[in-house]
Amino acid sequence: MISLISPSEVKNPTSIAIGSFDGLHAGHRKLIKSVVEENQYAPTIASFWPHPREILYKETRLRLDLPYEKLPILEDLGIEQLVLIPFDEELSKLSAEIFIKDILINQLQAKNISVGANFKFGFRRSGDINTIKNTIKDTDVKLKISPILEDKEGRISSSRIRSLLEKSDLKNAFKMLNRPYSFNGKVVKGKGIGKSIGWPTANLEIDGRKFLPGKGVYAAWTTIENSKQKIASIMNLGPQPTINPLLPSAVEVHLINKDIDLYGLNLSVEPLEKLRSQIQFNNIDQLSNQIKEDRDNAIKIFKTNKK
Repeated sequence: MISLISPSEVKNPTSIAIGSFDGLHAGHRKLIKSVVEENQYAPTIASFWPHPREILYKETRLRLDLPYEKLPILEDLGIEQLVLIPFDEELSKLSAEIFIKDILINQLQAKNISVGANFKFGFRRSGDINTIKNTIKDTDVKLKISPILEDKEGRISSSRIRSLLEKSDLKNAFKMLNRPYSFNGKVVKGKGIGKSIGWPTANLEIDGRKFLPGKGVYAAWTTIENSKQKIASIMNLGPQPTINPLLPSAVEVHLINKDIDLYGLNLSVEPLEKLRSQIQFNNIDQLSNQIKEDRDNAIKIFKTNKK
């Protein structure tokens, strides 16, 4: 397995692509392919961490893929290294030219640089593909520019994927990602209310930097750590309006027809289809009856989406 590494640990020289690569969609994959084709150098992806806007504008930037989630995908695509460049205020003041010379060429020993046509970098995003061309013109470094990919709906982008997930449009998000959307979480102690009414749930602790789909109840595949088996499940994402509407949002998973002690384990959850929005019921019996209906509807979905 490739690992997350700092610039000082890089295998040199490199064929390198720079960007956020959030979602690893078709546009990203085209860029990655151009890196892997230069196979005399170590195929490498470089990303900033945290996201520059988090440092410069104090924005919260939720990710479609956290760095460790990218590793198996990048490995399958032929990438050997994922380099995280620590982004801070000092780095933000670096000119585009110095960034190319000091970090890409001297530290990462880039022999091939691949970027998207709209790539911007350096102090106040003053650098672009022309800056790279001018800076490397007297070197042996090559530049590859990947065009912006579009479909009939427009530019293929991480923002579009987020918008689809917010609307719980998992089918079209899947098409843009070219893979199922998923997230991971550790099972933590809950109040045990689900178990008391016959519907035990695993309460997941999710990394706060991870982007999650819209609130609601979903049919979902669940995988337990160190297992490859996908288990049919119902997932509730959001607050618990019937139990306590004042509690913060939570992710709860009920494994259908399985009774497994999951406490302390890590689960991977792959939402498949939204069953309904959240509802506040008058009592626990109404909630229990609705969960039974959710389970039955989910089973119908799983029958047409067998793993």
